[in-house]
Amino acid sequence: MRINKEVMERENFNKISLLHQYSMVSVTRIFDIPQRQKELFSKDNSLLAKEKGKWVPYSTDNFIDMADQFSMGLLLVGIQKGDTIAIISANRPEWNIADIGILQIGAINVPIYTTLSEPEIIFILNDCKAKMIIAGDQLLYSKIEQLRSKVPSLDFVYSFDEIRGGKNWMEIISMGIANGDKKLLDECKSGIGAYDLATILYTSGTTGTPKGVMLSHHNIISNVIATEKLCPVDHRHRALSFLPLCHSYERMLTYLYMYLGVSIYYAESMDKLIDNIKEVRPNVFSTVPRLLEKVYEKILKKGNELIGIKRSLFIHAVKLGLRYELYGKNGALYEWQLKLMNKLVFSKWREALGGQVKVIVSGGAALQPRLARIFWSAQIPVLEGYGLTETSPVIAVNTLDENGTCFGTVGTVIKNVEVKIAEDGEILCKGPNIMMGYYKRKDLTDEVIDSDGWFHTGDIGTFVDNRFLKITDRKKEIFKTSGGKYVAPQALENKFKESEFIEQIMIIGENQKFPAALIVPNFDNLGRWCSDNSVSVNSKSEMIKNESVLLAMQKEIDTYNVFFGNAEQVKKFTLLENEWTTASGELTATLKLRRKIIIEKYQSQIKEIYTT
Repeated sequence: MRINKEVMERENFNKISLLHQYSMVSVTRIFDIPQRQKELFSKDNSLLAKEKGKWVPYSTDNFIDMADQFSMGLLLVGIQKGDTIAIISANRPEWNIADIGILQIGAINVPIYTTLSEPEIIFILNDCKAKMIIAGDQLLYSKIEQLRSKVPSLDFVYSFDEIRGGKNWMEIISMGIANGDKKLLDECKSGIGAYDLATILYTSGTTGTPKGVMLSHHNIISNVIATEKLCPVDHRHRALSFLPLCHSYERMLTYLYMYLGVSIYYAESMDKLIDNIKEVRPNVFSTVPRLLEKVYEKILKKGNELIGIKRSLFIHAVKLGLRYELYGKNGALYEWQLKLMNKLVFSKWREALGGQVKVIVSGGAALQPRLARIFWSAQIPVLEGYGLTETSPVIAVNTLDENGTCFGTVGTVIKNVEVKIAEDGEILCKGPNIMMGYYKRKDLTDEVIDSDGWFHTGDIGTFVDNRFLKITDRKKEIFKTSGGKYVAPQALENKFKESEFIEQIMIIGENQKFPAALIVPNFDNLGRWCSDNSVSVNSKSEMIKNESVLLAMQKEIDTYNVFFGNAEQVKKFTLLENEWTTASGELTATLKLRRKIIIEKYQSQIKEIYTT
């Protein structure tokens, strides 16, 4: 039966691929995508959001009509081609409808992360000279109103939610319905070319002032088309979206879902994510490793609470899964045991994720190979990819093709994109996905795109088996100790994070005698260890100072130090009580370490490391 099912799925996929080839809609601009969906597989549930406890659908026709009405309304209030409109909102169907409406008249969408500070928002709005901004809710609307006087270009502030005393975006749509000129809109659309600027995405600023990345319609569309056959879903399937649409990664995937006809459900919030997954039963979703790690930790926590034979089976399944190798390389006996564990244990993992997941796409940071192994062993494929905002974003990705995945790598380079490794190990990229440049910063653009058109990613990497790209570090983050030895911190951090006792870690040591580490422990696992070993602690602050805990952590450090040369090994560490978050400023909106801020914040601890 399984073979027949696979044959049927392959035949259906081939039929759908053939259908795509006969589309009359030429997709060269982002706003062509909904029209293509309408032609090939018009849906009653193109976009969906939870409202008052129910999933409310927007059909393909609703989507297109509202986008057109919004476009016409924007023209009536005076928005012209080249004007910038910002959106600061959580993911919701209105975000996508407004996005298409903005792009159809040649205006430029500037998305802003909801987590950014007031100074960062003011900088972005002034830098792009935003003429309008749409805020998602009351909190964000109030935040914009408070800083409005500091942005001279800002003529209009609207909201998606109904706000007392505030202007709602439906007012613009109503204008479009009442007085819109469809002929004028069609003229605007025909005047927009594939190479016109579509959006400015401001980088999260790990090293300083955010830079505005200019992406054309062609940049993003090239990425959609290059990855369309790598994602094993179509118009029969469902995606759950929860990563910010401000992120080029989630945004491009959203366009890809639309292109393929996948129904997009928007999660209510991160707090309700697990509930939404159970309700939606998605076939695909994208995530960052940090969130996947938390899902895994919750599964482990529940498993460790089991008793008797159930707990023994759970532990055995996890141990087996962590040894997983692709394509049956562990042999027949292992595969037989794994099949049994999939029936008895891992089936519950799949059900916790809705029971229908065909693939999870991971990006934004390095994925721990142990995470990839354990999820793959549970028949939940996690495909790690790689790219930057400046590359629209995908450069390489693992796939479900035969021999298409290699753990510890970011996969093979996508079609129509070239990658080469420079003499110093830096990854260089060339292709239609390379940005137009940094907004108003030709000097910075010239620093990263050379005269031959190669974009310098700033990442260090190599090829495995001449096929799979492996990222080893960030070029700017490599530091030199006072002894003249170079240390690549990300390589160490990624290895040390394999420990069940380490939640977050940052390697330090520039111009110092040796590398050291700032560590935020996994307090759940560390707490269990304390309980199992009769270590009495009443709080996190007591835990990180306890001598037995420190000795146990030293053993963990020693375990992973052996993978590195003596000059690279962590000689000292300090444990920190508080997790690093975007709210507290140590992480960017895309959950990357803000190293400079972390170093400034923990100066006293770092001083103690190197003076005692």
